[in-house]
Amino acid sequence: MEIGEWNLNWQNIKRAVQHPSRVVDEILLYFLIRSPLTFINAIRPFGTNIFDREWDVVIILDTCRVDALKQLQDEYDFIKIVDSVWSVGGNSPEWIARTFDSRHTDVLKNTAYLSANPHAQRILEDKIQYENDNHFNFRLLRNFPSVDKEDLGKLEYIFKYEPMGESGQYGHRSGGTPPRYVTDRAIDVGRNEEYERLVLHYFQPHSPWVANANADNSELRPHEEGFGYITETGDSDSAWEAYLDDLRWVLDDIEILINNIDADKIVITADHGDAFGEYNVLSHKIGAIHPKIRKVPWMVTSGKDTNTHTTSIEEPDDTAVNKEQIDNQLSALGYKT
Repeated sequence: MEIGEWNLNWQNIKRAVQHPSRVVDEILLYFLIRSPLTFINAIRPFGTNIFDREWDVVIILDTCRVDALKQLQDEYDFIKIVDSVWSVGGNSPEWIARTFDSRHTDVLKNTAYLSANPHAQRILEDKIQYENDNHFNFRLLRNFPSVDKEDLGKLEYIFKYEPMGESGQYGHRSGGTPPRYVTDRAIDVGRNEEYERLVLHYFQPHSPWVANANADNSELRPHEEGFGYITETGDSDSAWEAYLDDLRWVLDDIEILINNIDADKIVITADHGDAFGEYNVLSHKIGAIHPKIRKVPWMVTSGKDTNTHTTSIEEPDDTAVNKEQIDNQLSALGYKT
């Protein structure tokens, strides 16, 4: 039996007794706030749609918080003034469904969207048909006026490279698609194809935070696995440091990108942020209005192709990934679909 975002079973009953704040977050807030706001967002969008602003390239850092980017600001010359906007979604599927909507059909025809997030296929091609389709708020996304894959100039499934559970030359088998795949494909598309706008959806710094384990060729430490660690230990500081290291991992690649692509206006933002225990909330969910989740960075820079990086990653074929494979991957990443 499902109640809110929980399955009613003995394991979760024990979890509720041990961690009552999680019941408030995942059941009470689910019914009283997140479900109604998801329904309203389908009718009247809340937040700033990226296509309502002017830019050449938008870089989406999955789960990047405003304060996290500001904390690392002094480590990267290209990070100047970090402003903020309110996102149109509380998690990736809501953001994708609300961002790529029918109000922007004309501009989408000449937009390339390169995504390391598997929800890109789930929303824009499979039309929100998840294998385990019991989650009420996921079903609400079907009311969003999202476009079809064919309405975009280009949609690349970058998440097909090194998905969760598979090892490769750039990443760790416990993490999502490494940033280098997005960077290489973005540089190649920027150099060789003509699109008015380019949207790059990196997976980092989404949990699990694998940057250190990837660098050390080691297994994940408990605090790098995700928000369950904070629930069990109350130690958000160790998880936050791991999160920042994953943010550094992707920012290192963005530095390569902006020196190898011609663009007058590049925006670095996020689809949503993450809560690390503020107001007893963890992670990110559909319909969330929590300021650490819904308020995201908006940082403007520019790019110049200095030809200092040679790309080596070929364009993935556009064949859709098996639905069960995607659901398994999303489940491993903490999505209850």
